[in-house]
Amino acid sequence: MFEIRLQETRVYQEAKEEGRQEGIKLGIELEIKQVQEEIEQGRQEVKRELIPRCLAYGISIEEVAKLFDLTIEQVEQIRLASEQESSTLT
Repeated sequence: MFEIRLQETRVYQEAKEEGRQEGIKLGIELEIKQVQEEIEQGRQEVKRELIPRCLAYGISIEEVAKLFDLTIEQVEQIRLASEQESSTLT
């Protein structure tokens, strides 16, 4: 007599909307995380490019480390990697 389909019920519609909203929220969170990771990768790339230039201009390793908020060891690793990269290109 009264035939009600599940998709027509208020509970179903509310659950569907809640799931949709949760999916949107999760998608936004994932997108934000991805953008933050890309920004961090960009920062690291800039450091890898600028550190050898700073050192070439005579700025000390200690000053470069302070400037880029790195340890002296990290600056030294970047310097060595840059030198190796330069030697393989020539």
